[in-house]
Amino acid sequence: MPTSIAEGKDWSLERFARHLPDTVTDVGPGEGTYAKLFRPLHRGVWWTGIEIHKPYVAKYKLRSTKARTMYDELHIEDARESEDHLFHRDLVIFGDVLEHMTRDEAIALLRKAEAAGCWHILVSLPIVEAPQGEVDGNAHEAHVHHWDADDMDDVLAQMGGRTESTRGDTLGVWWWSRRG
Repeated sequence: MPTSIAEGKDWSLERFARHLPDTVTDVGPGEGTYAKLFRPLHRGVWWTGIEIHKPYVAKYKLRSTKARTMYDELHIEDARESEDHLFHRDLVIFGDVLEHMTRDEAIALLRKAEAAGCWHILVSLPIVEAPQGEVDGNAHEAHVHHWDADDMDDVLAQMGGRTESTRGDTLGVWWWSRRG
């Protein structure tokens, strides 16, 4: 769904506060959960959103206006086909999005972000069986792969760097950082 449960958000906010990235790409922002959560903490951030479902842009007011800033730059496209430079950021967020593609596609997308030079990656996804089909006419909301938390640990470990994680009752959340 274009929304997310609160589990793991405080933990994510603590890591964001520790690193204070100046550039962020939010893949599949939906209603803009992370922009709403993180922006008040560090207002100098340039936010890029990559949203596959165009109706969400208007529904959730994702475009910036003079009165309100959500995303400074918004791309309506499939992140798997996005230009590499959109992932050359201090932080790339995959918040409740990787379960909407095959495991191989999700791993390729994570590696794409790492190869593009991002410094940090935030991943949040269900770690319990959570079947979901199309939502509000958006076929991209269907859950395609059920992730096991240990599997995501392994995937991120293979990328090198340093990974912190937390596991809740429903969601697992990971913060991967490049060594350097």
